[in-house]
Amino acid sequence: MKKHFAFKLLLLSQVILLIVFSIMAFQKEGADLFSVFFGNILTPGWNGQFNLDFMCYLILSGLWIMWRNKFSAGSIVLGTAAAIVGIMIFASYILYLLFKKDGDLKKVLLGDR
Repeated sequence: MKKHFAFKLLLLSQVILLIVFSIMAFQKEGADLFSVFFGNILTPGWNGQFNLDFMCYLILSGLWIMWRNKFSAGSIVLGTAAAIVGIMIFASYILYLLFKKDGDLKKVLLGDR
């Protein structure tokens, strides 16, 4: 069996699922994502707690992408995109790295460090 097949399948499934779900949400509610997201954060409750927690994860994932690539201009753009878009960018990037680094998780996680 190929190296990290299940992990690659998980990442690909997440990207496809989120693309489809995002299209459906856009068709139903429009592009008003940020006012809903931040509106929930400003309202104490579980929706706000979840969105705040998720926003922290998004920022951390974006910073990891930047750090991994030594804060190059491209990594700042990619990290910012991942922090805004989420798993569609983040999982795609990890999937790309798994193929590029031939499944070597140390190289995937640390880059050229």
